[in-house]
Amino acid sequence: MLVHAALRKVGPILGGPDTIVAALGDTVGPAGTILGYTDWQGQDDIEAYPDRRDDHPPFDPLTSRAVRDNGFWPELLRTTPGALRSGNPGASVAALGGRAAWFTADHPLDYGYGPASPLARLVEADGKVLMLGAPPDTMTLLHYAEHLSNIPHRIKHYESPLLIDGKVVWRAFEEFDTSDPPGEPGELPMDHIGQIVEAFLATGKGRRGTIGAAPSILVQAQEVVPFAVSWLEQKLG
Repeated sequence: MLVHAALRKVGPILGGPDTIVAALGDTVGPAGTILGYTDWQGQDDIEAYPDRRDDHPPFDPLTSRAVRDNGFWPELLRTTPGALRSGNPGASVAALGGRAAWFTADHPLDYGYGPASPLARLVEADGKVLMLGAPPDTMTLLHYAEHLSNIPHRIKHYESPLLIDGKVVWRAFEEFDTSDPPGEPGELPMDHIGQIVEAFLATGKGRRGTIGAAPSILVQAQEVVPFAVSWLEQKLG
């Protein structure tokens, strides 16, 4: 289960946010796996200070912090004992549970939201996505749907430092640009992912509910991805 969480919306919890991790673990069971989209805070720093190339710490899946823009949840999951993290800096995912090693292994460094990514494996495993108080337009799985869609894509090129065998190695990366909607500028609204999620829920699939005080959404990956592909191709194909 891929979880996006706005933890403050849940409200006061005895034991704090670690109780949420434990409750999710109880829900999926010992064979189940909890995932969180971590990204990497260092990439934002690289783009903010391009003239400080020699000073940027490299990406290390074991120690590098999750991006702050996604709230406390990704860093909470990443630092929970037993969690593993995939090796693509910007598309990295933390995983905790029975299949954590499978989800995080061999994450492609180029096109990290596409085939063979943890997102693709979530679909393969017939997993779910839980939006725990998080807004619908933050459903990262739908970037995988963008990869599968026959639509125009913008290609993004950038460099990141990686820690490889104890040495810092700068590597060039290539992927579809996920910072803005696909297609030509203005063809899709900035919240197009949220619109896809709402349109999917309007078909009667997926579930809405409340966890603590947080309005939440639960969808099947194998259902929402083909729906999103069709929606994107109708708009942009």
